[in-house]
Amino acid sequence: MGPLPPEAWERLPESNALAALEASAARRYLCPAQAVTVAAPGTQAIIQLLPALLGGSDIRVLGATYGEFARVFALAGAKPRLCERLDDLEGASVAVVVNPNNPDGRLVAPEALLALAPRVGTLVVDEAFMDALAPAPSLIPHLPARRTLVLRSFGKFYGLAGLRLGFAVTSPDLAQELRDRLGPWAVSGPAMEIGAHALADEAWPRASRNRLTAAALRLDGVLVRAGLDIIGGTPLFRLARHCRAPRLFRALAEAGILTRPFAAEPDWLRFGLPGSEGAWDRLVKALEAF
Repeated sequence: MGPLPPEAWERLPESNALAALEASAARRYLCPAQAVTVAAPGTQAIIQLLPALLGGSDIRVLGATYGEFARVFALAGAKPRLCERLDDLEGASVAVVVNPNNPDGRLVAPEALLALAPRVGTLVVDEAFMDALAPAPSLIPHLPARRTLVLRSFGKFYGLAGLRLGFAVTSPDLAQELRDRLGPWAVSGPAMEIGAHALADEAWPRASRNRLTAAALRLDGVLVRAGLDIIGGTPLFRLARHCRAPRLFRALAEAGILTRPFAAEPDWLRFGLPGSEGAWDRLVKALEAF
């Protein structure tokens, strides 16, 4: 991709650029004709709007998972409940499933989600890490299901988290309500240009999935040789268990390597993929020293 056109920086984003971006996303995610794709400045911006958009008092989240869903509903006065089984979501005003799950990579088949949708008020499915999977068991090609909203992240797979771009795919009525709450010019001109170009590229995602899959297998080997047990993850991250995980977390941090600990599961650490051969070497040496 060449330099961005000056008007992407100098003018407010125009409706035709937004339409082009959303059309690229709809093609990439295999959206059916009856579903609508809505662009936003990151999926977190959409999550923040869910309590006002969806309402409801009985909020259930398939956990353990990304904590922002429970947090935003709690701030709105609800008492969200974490559920261990998909069947436990039945009857909820709003049911949330992160698929694949963060941090353990748990997958729920689209057929199971379609069966759940009529049994809840609104089903929210966060597919933030779905792009890294092949084949991708996305719910989107099967929409619309009754009162269902699917989130897709751009920044995670494309490595551009700072761009702040994400999408919701849903029915026309929910899509219009979401647009009204996002307001005009929610997505920046540069994000529109970069997002539309990247989503139209067919070759890069295939090559990236192959690269990520190989890197995840390599990371598994490094961690297992260091005495950790792999208990889940996606091609973008790995979840591992170690009996001295808190001490390992501190040792890695001192070596300039940030992992994610879990207060509820003190033996767990989540590892991202090293970004260079130098980073791989630093990880191996830090694990050996530990």
